[in-house]
Amino acid sequence: MVIERSMNDQFLSNTYLVGEEGGGGFFVDAGGPVAPLIEAADRLGITPTHILLTHHHYDHVSEAPALLERWPDLEVLVHPLERPLVEELVPGIVTGTMEEDQTLDVGGLQVRTLHTPGHTAGMLSLLVEGNVFTGDTLFKDSVGGVRAPGSTTYADLKASVMETLMGLPPETVIRPGHTDPTTVEQEWDGNAFVRVWRGLDAEGDEACTALGEPATLVLLGNDYDGGYKAWVRWPDGRDDIVPGSQVQRG
Repeated sequence: MVIERSMNDQFLSNTYLVGEEGGGGFFVDAGGPVAPLIEAADRLGITPTHILLTHHHYDHVSEAPALLERWPDLEVLVHPLERPLVEELVPGIVTGTMEEDQTLDVGGLQVRTLHTPGHTAGMLSLLVEGNVFTGDTLFKDSVGGVRAPGSTTYADLKASVMETLMGLPPETVIRPGHTDPTTVEQEWDGNAFVRVWRGLDAEGDEACTALGEPATLVLLGNDYDGGYKAWVRWPDGRDDIVPGSQVQRG
């Protein structure tokens, strides 16, 4: 199996080409730039049949029309909850849906869909031959936020990471929606959020202001863009994961 990656310089979002050299294949997300992946498909003799979208956000779907221009018969699939939201951003591209816990035969490869809500309600991670494409649920050294459009809850995100993704074999390669790959083992041992959720490291209790409101800073962790992601607790006891840039300490 061949995996080629292209990363958008502005959004740092990844688009992946997955396939067999001289055979079928598919794309995961379409945030661009897609020209290098079109070139790779031609060079490797891969004939893509699908675009599988992890979720609806613009930085993951905006370049789908360019792929459809090259391959007009591509099927574009997304979770049913995400479909109308994709249509708002890029009308007319979605051709069908994929449910959670399905095994799809896509381009001759077996793809298992894992429902990993939190960052969005219909977020799907895609498991294929020891690789899991996690969208914006889990990154190298970080996790997704739950304040983006269409997000659900902190509890959903935590369950998606700890019960679904961290339950995969340790050697599973994580290919996130932004920046660099990692493994389940690496995140189990080194991801600051996972370590606190495992009880290995203590929660913080520093007073802060988050999104303009008083809160407790439970954890200020690294994020994929070189900044920070913050786990905060509101006075009513609710937990939240927000951009570190929206937190003022002290």
